[in-house]
Order: sequence, then C-alpha cells, then structure tokens
Amino acid sequence: MNDPAPSRLALLRFLERVQLNDLQRTQKWIADEERRETERQRGIDARPPAPDWMLEQGLGRDVPPVYVHVGGCHMAGKRCKGVDQTTALRALTEGVEACPHCRPDSELGFLDG
Repeated sequence: MNDPAPSRLALLRFLERVQLNDLQRTQKWIADEERRETERQRGIDARPPAPDWMLEQGLGRDVPPVYVHVGGCHMAGKRCKGVDQTTALRALTEGVEACPHCRPDSELGFLDG
C-alpha cells in the first residue's frame, strides 16, 4: 500500500522544526561561549598586578637567586618571586646578575663598579 506523499505544507513545517532546533542549539552554544568569555575576563581582572621587581631563584633549595628582573619581564622563569625595590637593589649589590633582556640595573639606576 502506497502512502500519499506529504503535502508541501507538511514538508515546510518539518523544515521549520529542524531549523528551530538548529537555531536553539546555536543559541545555546553562543550563550555557553559568552559565559566562558565572561569567566575568562573575570579571571584576568582578578589577577594581582605584576610586581615591580622579581628575583629568579636558582635550582635547589639553598641556591641563591640567579637573576633580578623588572616585573613582567618575558624572560622571567617560573621560579620568580616579587620583591620590593630595596630587595632588588640589594640583590644587585650582592652580585646577583641583572637580566640582560629587561635590564633592571638600568631601571634602578644601579651602576656596577
């Protein structure tokens, strides 16, 4: 037995349901992405400011620092900690190397010699 072909209107209604489902899925994806972007921006805004000066620690527990950096230096490693200006100057006077990229010695007005 042959079923009659669906009417043009029935086909258009089916297409409408498919497109509405696609639209709802796309709207959900957009809302999810907007939520992720808001959370990412909130995380960026909540970060503490970069320190003005950093000491890069050497490998090992009792090893002295290896570099003094200007805060935010792109060459600073993961073993850095923020310090104040006095500590950074003291480290330079005690022989800790100034980072050759960010030149904290110049920023601090430290002249070796």
